[in-house]
Amino acid sequence: MDLQLSGKAALVTGGTKGIGRAVVEALVAEGARVGFCARTAADVETAENELRGAGGEVAGTALDVTDPAALADWVAASADRFGGLDVVVPNVSALAIGSGEDNWQAGFQTDLMHTVRLCEAAMPHLLESRGSIVAVSSVSGREIDFAKDAYGTMKAAVIHYIAGLAFQHAAAGVRANCVSPGNTYFPGGVWNSIETGNPELFATALGLNPTGRMATAQEVAYAVTMLASPRASFITGTNLVVDGALTRGVQL
Repeated sequence: MDLQLSGKAALVTGGTKGIGRAVVEALVAEGARVGFCARTAADVETAENELRGAGGEVAGTALDVTDPAALADWVAASADRFGGLDVVVPNVSALAIGSGEDNWQAGFQTDLMHTVRLCEAAMPHLLESRGSIVAVSSVSGREIDFAKDAYGTMKAAVIHYIAGLAFQHAAAGVRANCVSPGNTYFPGGVWNSIETGNPELFATALGLNPTGRMATAQEVAYAVTMLASPRASFITGTNLVVDGALTRGVQL
């Protein structure tokens, strides 16, 4: 099925690794032009070269998403480069798991406020294009688990904020949705590190999923790309859980 993303302009934060990188690759595969960012310049350069080598029209930028001015400048420059914006994917997370004040501050600035600032900066362009926002949250935002403190609370706030945007801008044709992954395994990711650093926790987490495995970044990226597609024209304000039946609560 043609997802009607060919020629669309998309922005993805945290686009060099894991879910973010998989989202960039999925959008490029559908013919979208993609701007992405990450904190480390060397990682951005490597990813940009790899993606261009595979035929993608991409533009990578090194920036700290907790810097409001830098984030706004990136959005403006990207809109100028692409002649507008159609899709925005706030993906970056501080992965601040724990109850310490540093974790609360990191989660607030990185997970929540980067999402808010990105959406606010991009909204004028999305209103013009009748575009789409797909934010990456987490199953920790909808149930109490080991990440219940700073991480889970901020991910819940992201879901609430995005649902509010969906309601606010529905009449203007701008859609806003969340994707909430369960445990997602990829090389260099947090669960790859836990597998070697805390094998007991890894085994416990793996045992909770009835599929017997964790998600791949590509499986999560499919959900993001599908919701970003104009074919999902009447899907807005939703939180799509991608967890292999890990969570057991009924989403009302």
